[in-house]
Amino acid sequence: MAVNSDSQVISNLEYDLLTVLQNKSEAIKAYETYIKDAENIGSQPCAELFKKLLESDMQQAQEIRHHLQEVMQKGKM
Repeated sequence: MAVNSDSQVISNLEYDLLTVLQNKSEAIKAYETYIKDAENIGSQPCAELFKKLLESDMQQAQEIRHHLQEVMQKGKM
């Protein structure tokens, strides 16, 4: 959690959501590379798996963003 000497700058929950969103963003970027790697060697089943994982993480990232916006505006969900 980020804090100053007097009070919290962001809550633990905001920090947690930001951290999870960052991890999802890094995974999304990695999947794009993995898809290209699989396609370059002609492994369509692996490329399709990575595409499914990419889509899932993109949907989860959107949900995390929604929760983060709510928490930042209201302090909780």
